[in-house]
This record gives sequence, C-alpha cells and structure tokens, in this order.
Amino acid sequence: MHIPVRNLIMRTASVIDIKNELISLPPKEVLELCLRLIKYKKENKELLTYLLFEAHDPSGFTISIKHEIDESMEDVPTNNLYHAKKALRKILKTISKHSKHMASKQAEVELLLHFCKTMLQKKLPLRRSVALTNLLASQLKKIKALILLLHEDLRFDYSKQLEEIISQ
Repeated sequence: MHIPVRNLIMRTASVIDIKNELISLPPKEVLELCLRLIKYKKENKELLTYLLFEAHDPSGFTISIKHEIDESMEDVPTNNLYHAKKALRKILKTISKHSKHMASKQAEVELLLHFCKTMLQKKLPLRRSVALTNLLASQLKKIKALILLLHEDLRFDYSKQLEEIISQ
C-alpha cells in the first residue's frame, strides 16, 4: 500500500497559535519544552544563552563581539588569499549570527564597521584578490543599507565612520 507523502508532513503552527498554547501551559511544562528545544539545535541554545545572560547589556555584548572579531582577525593569514577569504567569511558568519540574536540594526552596523576597519588594518592584499575586494564591497553596501534604517542622529555618526573606511 502506497501512502502519499503529503499526508505525512506536519502542519507548522503559527506564532500566535504557539504563543497561545504556551500561555495555557504550566511553567514547568514550558521549561521542559524549552530544554527539549535547545537540546536539538545549537542555534537555539545560543539564542537562549544570549537572551538569558547577555540581552540585559547589549553594548557590553557588542564590545565582547568586537574583541572576538579582533582575536579572529589576528588568525587571518595574509600570505594565502584563499585561506584569508575563508577566515573572513567565518568571522562574518559569526557577526551575522550575533546580529540576528541581538535583533538590533545599530549593533549590526557597529559590528560590520568594526569588521571592515580591522580588515583594512590587517593590510590584506585586496588588489590581488577580487574575492576579498568584493567581500569588503558587499559589507560596505550592507552597512550603507542598514544605516538608512537607523535614527537620524545615529545615521549621521555611522555615515561619517563609513566614509572614513571608504576613503582608506
């Protein structure tokens, strides 16, 4: 007997439905669900770690990520462009993950500006690598787009920093 695959696919509930169901559950069951959820996906565990231990101090968390970027940048090889590109992409993946956890455009702009500054300070041979040049250009483009989403005062300050980076 052949069972159609479409009948085996579980319908995913909407956020509102899940919220309503969680509200109706006792706290102990919600705790058990959270523990079960973080057990299976590292990303869920990282997000919950941020929300529980870091979300109360976003500026402090941003500073710690900047230090992490600095440490990672020290390990970027300058003599092998392929390995340099891979290392830089890994740093960007980390920035992207933390930015998603923080859900703050301002923090994302700060982290990306810091990444671009440290990348330029690293004195990588950008002219010899189209991939590295494109990587930097795409981050500058992303920063420009994010700056437009910020408050006017912040927009001015970050635009100034972006112009400094571009002029290097």
